[in-house]
Amino acid sequence: MRRKEIAIIGGGPAGLMAAEVLTRAGHSVTIYEAMPTAARKFLLAGKSGLNITHAEDYAVFATRFGAASDRLRPALDALTPDALRAWAAGLGSETFVGSSGRVFPTAMKASPLLRAWLRRLEAEGARLNTRHRWSGFTEDGHVFDTPAGRKIVRCDAALLALGGASWPRLGSDAAWVTWLRGKGVEVNDFRPANCGFDVAWSEAFRERFQGEPLKAVTASSDAGTFPGEFVISRNGIEGSLVYAHAASLRDRLQRDGKAALTLDLAPGRTAERLARDLARQDRKASFSNRLRKGAGLDPIKAALLREIRPDAATTDPERLAGHIKALPLPVLRPRPIAEAISSAGGVRLSEIDEGYMLEQLPGLFVAGEMLDWEAPTGGYLLTACLATGRAAARGIEAWLAADRPGSEIPLSP
Repeated sequence: MRRKEIAIIGGGPAGLMAAEVLTRAGHSVTIYEAMPTAARKFLLAGKSGLNITHAEDYAVFATRFGAASDRLRPALDALTPDALRAWAAGLGSETFVGSSGRVFPTAMKASPLLRAWLRRLEAEGARLNTRHRWSGFTEDGHVFDTPAGRKIVRCDAALLALGGASWPRLGSDAAWVTWLRGKGVEVNDFRPANCGFDVAWSEAFRERFQGEPLKAVTASSDAGTFPGEFVISRNGIEGSLVYAHAASLRDRLQRDGKAALTLDLAPGRTAERLARDLARQDRKASFSNRLRKGAGLDPIKAALLREIRPDAATTDPERLAGHIKALPLPVLRPRPIAEAISSAGGVRLSEIDEGYMLEQLPGLFVAGEMLDWEAPTGGYLLTACLATGRAAARGIEAWLAADRPGSEIPLSP
């Protein structure tokens, strides 16, 4: 039988994982990547430490994908965090578990793993064509814009793994949305995820504290209560603790027009103890000194308290303790999606079958951040991209094995 020609459109983690599965199955696989090199977002994300997955109990891990958790579960079951660590070890990248449960390669960087991965793919027969930007369909096949001009590619099956809408300068610009919607595929609008938020800082607070971390706090929203730290930015707030609440804050802003992150500035002390210790302070001392001695607040916490509660210095100890334990920090809007670590939105999961094939376009599959799911930072995003890439490859195998009439995918509705 003729070897099947498969086009993997997008050379990020989802596309590369699909290419690995399909080349090993004996298919002829070509990866088409718009950028000069593959997996640029993967490389940048791993520049300061590649967080490949998470070591928490798998039953909990599998719930981290919100409303999409049940739909993604079969793909995750087939590529669990333990299996992913074994896969990385097979590429020469042993991993370790950090203090937060996040899993990193011992080399920390993404580049050694990616180089080994691309070498193995090449050795197994996969071809990588860079500077090939997908620009939709014609009746003759998939259209690519290349340095040599327009190119049309025909294939037996294709996988779209073009990413979401965050970090567009690295290739994920969501230009594909128009093409799929034009074919009747329902695509939910993209929204920022794992992002910072604008806050209406006073100029004095902004100039004094921008770039400074706010450490050892807990933050609460509809998402729950989590300890950690975040950074005061010129425009607002950003950092891991903010990202943990980003989806909740974003959705509440969209629903109610307002939202706040509730901060506990002294999580190790009860309100009763704070009130008692603050009452003992000399009223002649500066407010900053009273907060430092009575509540253990450093200058940035004290300034944030005054920023949000300008009358805090004249407040009685009980009420002041309440402000310290539950300080509502209003947020105005998410930062632009181009700055977000990831995005929510994309192809509705109801548009794909169990093999990740678009119901309306037989032979065309979708994986990775093109799909409408989101997850927190901590290795969940990368794991799901790899898992859905693998699941889509298995779907392609099953679809091709069905020996349907005609050798190439139908592109007209």
